[in-house]
Amino acid sequence: MIPVAEFKQFTEQQPAFKVLKPWWDVLAEYLTVAMLMIGVFGCTLQVTQDKIICLPSHEPRENLSEAPCQQLLPRGVSEQMGDLREVSGLKNNLDLQQYSFINQLCYETALHWYAKYFPYLVVIHTLIFMVCTSFWFKFPGTSSKIEHFISILGKCFDSPWTTRALSEVSGENHKGPTAGRAMVTVAAAAGPGKAGEGEKEKVLVEPEKVVTEPPAVTLLDKKEGEQAKALFEKVKKFRVHVEEGDILYTMYIRQMVLKVCKFFAILVYNLVYVEKISFLVACRVETSEVTGYASFCCNHTKAHLFSKLAFCYISFVCVYGITCLYTLYWLFHRPLKEYSFRSVREETGMGDIPDVKNDFAFMLHLIDQYDSLYSKRFAVFLSEVSESRLKQLNLNHEWTAEKLRQKLQRNARGRLELALCMLPGLPDTVFELSELEALRLEAICDITFPPGLLQLVHLQELSLLHSPARLPFSSQVFLRDRLKVIRVKCEELREVPLWVFGLRGLDELHLEGLFPPELARAATLESLRELKQLKVLSLRSNAGKVPASVTDVAGHLQRLSLHNDGARLLALNSLKKLAVLRELELVACGLERIPHAVFSLGALQELDLKDNHLRSIEEILSFQHCRKLVTLRLWHNQIAYVPEHVRKLRGLEQLYLNHNKLETLPPQLGMCSGLRLLDVSHNGLRSLPAELGLLQNLQHLALSYNALEFLPDELFSCRKLRTLLLGYNHLRQLSPQVGALRALSRLELKGNRLEALPEELGHCGGLKKAGILVEDTLYEGLPAEVRDRMEVE
Repeated sequence: MIPVAEFKQFTEQQPAFKVLKPWWDVLAEYLTVAMLMIGVFGCTLQVTQDKIICLPSHEPRENLSEAPCQQLLPRGVSEQMGDLREVSGLKNNLDLQQYSFINQLCYETALHWYAKYFPYLVVIHTLIFMVCTSFWFKFPGTSSKIEHFISILGKCFDSPWTTRALSEVSGENHKGPTAGRAMVTVAAAAGPGKAGEGEKEKVLVEPEKVVTEPPAVTLLDKKEGEQAKALFEKVKKFRVHVEEGDILYTMYIRQMVLKVCKFFAILVYNLVYVEKISFLVACRVETSEVTGYASFCCNHTKAHLFSKLAFCYISFVCVYGITCLYTLYWLFHRPLKEYSFRSVREETGMGDIPDVKNDFAFMLHLIDQYDSLYSKRFAVFLSEVSESRLKQLNLNHEWTAEKLRQKLQRNARGRLELALCMLPGLPDTVFELSELEALRLEAICDITFPPGLLQLVHLQELSLLHSPARLPFSSQVFLRDRLKVIRVKCEELREVPLWVFGLRGLDELHLEGLFPPELARAATLESLRELKQLKVLSLRSNAGKVPASVTDVAGHLQRLSLHNDGARLLALNSLKKLAVLRELELVACGLERIPHAVFSLGALQELDLKDNHLRSIEEILSFQHCRKLVTLRLWHNQIAYVPEHVRKLRGLEQLYLNHNKLETLPPQLGMCSGLRLLDVSHNGLRSLPAELGLLQNLQHLALSYNALEFLPDELFSCRKLRTLLLGYNHLRQLSPQVGALRALSRLELKGNRLEALPEELGHCGGLKKAGILVEDTLYEGLPAEVRDRMEVE
């Protein structure tokens, strides 16, 4: 006897796979079990009981009809009984072995093959049906995807984050408008599947006290949040992997088509041959030499039972086939390679849940046949909004208010600043720091400032460095008059948030980003008309001209900085309109001459032309029109000489000519009597004019990294000199007259060819050891009393 359990391996699957079995697969599985039981039962009877019993025919051979058993076929009860009485008592003179021989021989030769092998055929066909049904669960190319999908699906279904996310959006969807009075809402009016269904009526009193989140939402701990975060990553990778192909869909169709073909084949030949199962079988075999008889009448002992089992089997096969045909209709009637979450989006309010395709879509269609709640909970992990909420929750767990307070520092402006860099989002706990004055956010993607921003009542400075931010209207109103300084850095200037240009209380605006190549020449910038108090504008880009919108703030702009990263700035005429401009920086603008528009700025006090291509500065004479100019920075250029017109700049206090190609300085430079700082380091100077001694107000002189071999003695008549930088020149000696510089507090001599230091350095009362930069051997060569005096604090 063969137990049914022996065939379990053909249908054995993981219990979790049941979610991918629609009702027709479940019905087909039960039908195959019933058909298998029919086959096993028939096989058991076939093996354990006699198959056929034969008796010899006593009719003379010449009187035999073609069917020796025809006389025993039913013609009526009385006739049959009479016939039986007529043949009763006949002796055949055959022993048991001869009967066994005849039975076996007639079973093999006379019995139809369908009657002989019916139960085995049932078992074989049923096993084929079972294999076709479960093949895609076993095939390596499909089983791995199914197992992965089932594993992720179960985790998504059981994740506490799913419950929280659905509860949040359901709470938001059911939160009705309030007008300052009590409202009664009936939860039964909610649509099917929405949160609140079946609950009692709720009375909302004092709507202004309603909290943002429903109080019933379960809070996630840090571990659960990390698990949910890992699930989001798994779902993303799985979606990319599965949506690439349709092997699951194709395999399911192929096995279903195979089952339908198998169904028609089984149905046809079973209907044709089922009548071959007969109770009486005529057998003619040439065994007269062995038994004395050549014709036998045989009784197929299982014929009656097998015929009944065959009709039952055919009935089950018909139901099975109808199920398969319906499945094919379902497969080809609907676009199963596309799956839309439209109903889930409408029900949950998560409008960003994407539709899926190919094998991913097909599996979700199968899941819906089992329970549509699975796809709804699974959709939570396809939503970027849901993922951002989870990231926000994890951020809040990681960055507590206490941890953020430890990062607070005073910035260069003395404001209490919090700097956050490369975080997945902006922690809500930031807005608990009510004492915050400056917020610096760098490389933080997709920031949306929450209503909690209104708690930062002392916030005056905001920096958004590669951190695109959205600001609700209520927060814009809050920051409009409070924010004083904002810095925005992005890839392209068109990414600058528009709300930035509506902060009318802004004092400083710093923008960094590139114009698209097609817009670089026009250099169009958003209107600055709303910035009524803007005093400082800094723009680092690749503009082809000064943006026209700069003139919107011409009446109050005091400092303008244009950093062009080497791109040539052509049109500068709009600078003439900046009547009250005090500081102008044109850095790396590809300038070859000093722009004439600069000379029209009567209020200009500081000019910086760093990192340009200036070779000649003959226009320096025109600076006499800028009567308030006190600082001129012409550093990091290619200037080869300074014209004698420099003597006209008597009001100039700071002149930076370092990092150029100067070899000499004009004697007329000594006529700039107001000069307090002169930096000509990193040039090729070999000598200095004695007229520098006329600069009686000079306090800082930088001559480092030149080729000076000596210093004029007149230089030491600059009694107010405090800083003298002579490092990395070719000086062989330092004049003893250096002792006349009583105010000197910093002296750099390192990198020269000095053999000794003059002991007159001891007369420089303000010079201490910390202020003198020289080789240790030279310092140790000073007299001990000089060194002692320098080392005294």
